[in-house]
Amino acid sequence: MGNMREIRDRIKSINDIMKITNAMYLISSSKLKKAKKDLAATQPYFNKLVYAMRSILSRAPEDIDMRYFDRREHIAPEDRKVGYIVITADKGMCGSYNHNIIKMTEERMASSKHSSLYIMGNVGRMYFQRKARAGELDVDPEFVYTPQNPTLYRARRIAEQMLKAFDEEKLDDLYIIFTDMVSSIAYEPKILQLLPLDAEHFVQTEGEVVRHHEAEFLPTPNIVMEHLTPNFMKGLIYGAMVESFCSEQQARMSAMDSATTSAKDMLQALSLQYNRARQAEITQEITEVVSGAGSAEL
Repeated sequence: MGNMREIRDRIKSINDIMKITNAMYLISSSKLKKAKKDLAATQPYFNKLVYAMRSILSRAPEDIDMRYFDRREHIAPEDRKVGYIVITADKGMCGSYNHNIIKMTEERMASSKHSSLYIMGNVGRMYFQRKARAGELDVDPEFVYTPQNPTLYRARRIAEQMLKAFDEEKLDDLYIIFTDMVSSIAYEPKILQLLPLDAEHFVQTEGEVVRHHEAEFLPTPNIVMEHLTPNFMKGLIYGAMVESFCSEQQARMSAMDSATTSAKDMLQALSLQYNRARQAEITQEITEVVSGAGSAEL
């Protein structure tokens, strides 16, 4: 009876866990649909920003303010101050999603002496802050943003903070490390350079932008560029946040689906084990009854 009781208790606990994993799967599926919808809605806006940058760079006068394109080549590679915006999840139970981002971040940081981390997500923040307390890393303690439900407002705040650090020469290079959703079932960590901007990313060929003999910038080319660059940075950061959020939900869906499947397999094996134990107990009781009846006749 003790063995059967243990099996019943284990079956009950697995059933309870399976209900949780199935619920988490459904929640992630719902969040993924909304995140994909948001990403599709922002693509036209981002494409227009890229086109506007191409148009300005192809028509702008030579004296336009290009400080966000300045590579600061006079600074030696080993002396450059490099910043990394790292997007992880706020929770676990999403497979290798967080591990892949943390691994890429550590590999990139190993190649630079002066690195600063700006962490989004509790999982990555707790991991890197433990190393920061040991004096191994430089993690910004005031950079506290959540990757859940990305918004343009949050992306704008981050863009303004990073552009200010670049202007004040606290950063010479800025990268964002996030998870790119390659397809509906595949995702992979990716790194993208945010600062300095590269003009070649906007104007690659002569035929990409229809040139005019004259172009008028109101009020001035520098003010137009000053307004457009933060918006472009905001678009890049927001796109990375949405991609990461989509990938996180996809990873959690896959992990919870695998957990539910494993739970069903365990239940099947335990049910078979329970039936065998029950059958053995019944057989033993019948044997005892028969033996008792034979002894009485004697």
